[in-house]
Amino acid sequence: MAQDRQVNPEKAIQLEGTIMSVLPGTMFRVALANDHLVLAHISGKMRKRFIRLTIGDRVKMEMSPYDTAKARIVYRL
Repeated sequence: MAQDRQVNPEKAIQLEGTIMSVLPGTMFRVALANDHLVLAHISGKMRKRFIRLTIGDRVKMEMSPYDTAKARIVYRL
């Protein structure tokens, strides 16, 4: 018999930041409020809707609690 296992995914950390530089491959260097720099990429829905990001844009990001050096941009503010 197969046993149903409910995997509780860790909640992503929601952060806001400002884009400092645009890198190749839709990657961005984003500065957080505490001047910490993270490497961020665009989420799939933003790619699908062709949302353009430039230096100085404020963005909302999701970050894994396990790797605080990388994030995923989910919304442009």
